[in-house]
Amino acid sequence: MAAKKRQQYIIGVDLGGTNIVVGAMSADGEQHLAVRSAPTSAELGAEGVADRIVGLIEEVILDTMEIKRASRKDFLGVGIGAPGPLDRENGLVIVAPNLGWRNFPLRDRIGERLDLPATLDNDANCATVGEWWQGAARGGTNVIGMTIGTGIGGGLILDGKLFHGSSDVAGEIGHTTIDLNGRHCKCGNYGCLEAYASGPAIATRAREVLVREETASLLPSMVGGKLDSITAETVYKAAQQGDAVANEIVRDTARYLGAGIANLLNIINADVVVVAGGVTQAGDALFTPLNAEVRRRAFRRAVDSTRIVPGELPGTAGVVGAVATFKMQHLGAL
Repeated sequence: MAAKKRQQYIIGVDLGGTNIVVGAMSADGEQHLAVRSAPTSAELGAEGVADRIVGLIEEVILDTMEIKRASRKDFLGVGIGAPGPLDRENGLVIVAPNLGWRNFPLRDRIGERLDLPATLDNDANCATVGEWWQGAARGGTNVIGMTIGTGIGGGLILDGKLFHGSSDVAGEIGHTTIDLNGRHCKCGNYGCLEAYASGPAIATRAREVLVREETASLLPSMVGGKLDSITAETVYKAAQQGDAVANEIVRDTARYLGAGIANLLNIINADVVVVAGGVTQAGDALFTPLNAEVRRRAFRRAVDSTRIVPGELPGTAGVVGAVATFKMQHLGAL
């Protein structure tokens, strides 16, 4: 009788501007195991954040070994999703505006410390692939993914393949210009979508309204009068309670995102647009005006052939996608 083949595992890392999430999956993608997370703490610097990632991975490996009675040799490697732009071939984070990194060899730092093969891809690419493999974009052939958090990232699946472009910067949706003379973005440009609709931008716009206009709002009382403590999540919660200022901010956010999505639909003619991240907490208050803005701006045939959906893997899409990109890069297929 042939011996039963041992299960193998892959670690996925989702590095964001605010949080790091690490999880293990079985190599076939059917088992999700031992998720751990911690604040990114960008003030630690690139080396300090890399140390934190390694520590989380070690914890996840130990958790998985305990849960599945696995051994260390059962782990095939680590897929890492990080903010970009990146040089995937050399494993470098070229620029990460929200972390303050330049030309940091993240892939090799992680791989060498763990003595495991590692791959690196853009965090938003990973989230998009995760939703395409196991989430809301399953079955799509041409997919636009948007991740909205500390920044706005994007990923593109074209003809059933993750599209990186000629130098690994395809899909930087957050840094498309929606206002020629608009707000300054951390990337150095002006008028980027990220400068209007990312989590910090949503909070900034809310604070500006409260300072500029003497309008009754729940927001100050929700943060004890400390306006600097307002976050995008505060705005979503206030909107759900019917706050007029918060609802205005959410509607404006929907219009900015709708304009960005309409531009992409007219270029790519995608069959699925998946929007992931904390902004989806706003629910219909966001998606109803967002869809209306897309219909107003994009060609009807492009609108009629797509569905715009919230992500189904909140908190884990990046981990699932990092595992998937490891499989695609290191094993050759999903």
